[in-house]
Amino acid sequence: MNHAETDHRPSSQVWSEATARRYDDTLGWMGTSEAVEPVVDALARLAGSGRALEFAVGTGRIAVPLAARGVPVEGIELSAPMVEKLRTKVDAGTVPVTLGDMATTRVPGEFSLVYLVYNTISNLLTQQEQVECFRNAARHLIPGGRFVIELGVPPLRRLPPGQLACPFEVTEEHLGFDVVDPVTQRLTSHHHWPARGVHGLSEHRYIWPAECDLMAQMAGLAPEHRAADWHGSEFTAESDSHVSVWRRPASG
Repeated sequence: MNHAETDHRPSSQVWSEATARRYDDTLGWMGTSEAVEPVVDALARLAGSGRALEFAVGTGRIAVPLAARGVPVEGIELSAPMVEKLRTKVDAGTVPVTLGDMATTRVPGEFSLVYLVYNTISNLLTQQEQVECFRNAARHLIPGGRFVIELGVPPLRRLPPGQLACPFEVTEEHLGFDVVDPVTQRLTSHHHWPARGVHGLSEHRYIWPAECDLMAQMAGLAPEHRAADWHGSEFTAESDSHVSVWRRPASG
């Protein structure tokens, strides 16, 4: 395993050993083949014959099956316990990982694809760090290479006046709701699994799609495509998520 430490202390939460141990069990539908396969299909097409780099690779939900498709995949991950969990699935030769934050950590070489899935860019809690994340992606790309993110659209349209909490999943297995601060663009996701007696939360800074485009422009990336999901559904005003692709110019 390639661990490159840096003095930078990002705002992202660092997942603990306990969180990493149970992380895959809390994914629910997102951990199923129905959710994973369209992501891997799309990323494999975008990577082509080149190398892919996943920011915040976690326990390898996407990187492991993408590598199994024959795409050379590397990762950057802030949490050592999450990397240790990934190592129970594949070795460092299959998915090399550099330990560090996705806004500043540099991996040797260039890639045809850099990607961030499952809202992970929102784990960076300041706008400046999110801008630096786009710049870091651009630094890793070959000319013509692509940066892809999967990100939720803030649920503000579903909030009546005076209400700052919005449920995103209510099932017998899982209760989830977001608490939103529209002034700071901060969002706290609360998760409760009644059968396990487990409660968790995660902090995020949400980004509007147009704000993402501006961050990409600041990083020297050009917009290529935006869809509502990994199946390529049209992105509309009613979409609650987006998969966006920007490209580093082939020259200049």
